[in-house]
Amino acid sequence: MHQLCKVLADYIARRKRHWATGTASSYLFVSSRGNRLDAGTIHRTFYALSRQVGLRGISDRHGPRLHDMRHAFATNTLVHWYQSDQDPERRLPILSAYLGHVHIADTQWYLSGSPELMREAMRRLEQRWEDQP
Repeated sequence: MHQLCKVLADYIARRKRHWATGTASSYLFVSSRGNRLDAGTIHRTFYALSRQVGLRGISDRHGPRLHDMRHAFATNTLVHWYQSDQDPERRLPILSAYLGHVHIADTQWYLSGSPELMREAMRRLEQRWEDQP
């Protein structure tokens, strides 16, 4: 995480220098013209990069999507909270806000089909049953 913060801080500093005399969108990531990035362009760039690094073949019509990366991040975050004995239910609003969900229920639904999370929830439930007299 430290490396990511360093890279983002460097980007922000460069962005400020580059747009010091002009106006750029208030969005963090902007195009070379200072506009917010277009969703279609972002996805096409991701597909091109995923082909370059071998995540998908040159002619593959299917493969990893940005949404898959987002889902993996959310799932891995919750699994980490479970495994480090943190309270995922209490921390879920933080993850929900980070993902940009207005309602926590949107985050819960988003993660409901995750086998990793179901496994961790069952582990915790079994521990609770074992601890009862």
